[in-house]
Amino acid sequence: MDVQALQEKIEKKSRELGFTGFGIAEAELSADNAHLQDWLAKGQHGQMDYMARHGDMRAIPSLLQPGTVSVISVRMDYGNDDTQAWETLNNPRQAYIARYALGRDYHKTLRQRLKKLAQYIESEIGAFSYRVLVDSAPSLERALARNAGLGWIGKHTCLIDKDNGSWFFLGEIYTDLPLTGTAISTQGHCGTCTRCIDICPTQAIIAPNRLDARRCISYLTIEHQGSIPEEFRSAIGNRIFGCDDCQLICPWNKFAKRHVEPDFMVRHRLDALGLIEAFAWSEAEFLHYTEGSAIRRTGYLNWLRNVAIALGNAEPDTETLAALHNRAEHESPMVREHVQWALHKLQARISD
Repeated sequence: MDVQALQEKIEKKSRELGFTGFGIAEAELSADNAHLQDWLAKGQHGQMDYMARHGDMRAIPSLLQPGTVSVISVRMDYGNDDTQAWETLNNPRQAYIARYALGRDYHKTLRQRLKKLAQYIESEIGAFSYRVLVDSAPSLERALARNAGLGWIGKHTCLIDKDNGSWFFLGEIYTDLPLTGTAISTQGHCGTCTRCIDICPTQAIIAPNRLDARRCISYLTIEHQGSIPEEFRSAIGNRIFGCDDCQLICPWNKFAKRHVEPDFMVRHRLDALGLIEAFAWSEAEFLHYTEGSAIRRTGYLNWLRNVAIALGNAEPDTETLAALHNRAEHESPMVREHVQWALHKLQARISD
């Protein structure tokens, strides 16, 4: 097998499939595993018990896919208009949804393209052992992408490429092919910058490269089940699904590529969704407007919980108060509790 020629063909095909970055990483992650285990030992993964399962499988790819010796790592851009994002964050009547979730669920898009890439490799060399991953199994994808030369892990824990910023998705193909690593220097280029740390609304980035998920708005509005701690509710603002502040403020994102992938185009005006409209959705409407979307992950009751918090952080006008009162007797105790919190907060502002 001419490994170099094969890799050149694979990279060319990856570009044809819409991937904007490509690299090969060796399947060795012992240093990153030590960081993961320390993070887990400190309980900074919150309720994400799946992060602690499977032992060393995340750091030893061959335990996840037997025979793995190299990993194909790819990137696909999803960047949007930063100006529009800031305008939404500064409008207390609008709902802010993380930019990655405005279009089709990226898991589906990347997985389909990666399967096509694997099938292409099979057409070139015959059957081989592989597994396609897109956030779908225990994997240290950012570490693998870093080792493949796709960027460095920034202080906010996202991967950054100096020529493309950080607005991109990652995917992998675990393979038994003896491919040659493509890593370039993985030295970080954050320097003394602490903008992502400073802007975090809940101070979740507790140190460079150390995120306490229990404080993170993305975790709280998506992964966390049950009541959101009151200490974080005001800081959540109007962010009802995820948070992008650390990426929006990152100076490297002035180089981010604006995507042209149709799958990631905004659906159902989700980038201009009003909080009152979002709160009025029935479960059927929620399922309709989030069909094929990553937003489905949070579930309808958590959606109402999140929007109730955002309404409590909005202006105490007649429409907002009426919307909250309409849900004050909701069948879910969790929803009722967050509605009452929002009403008390708005009433306190009126009294002042």
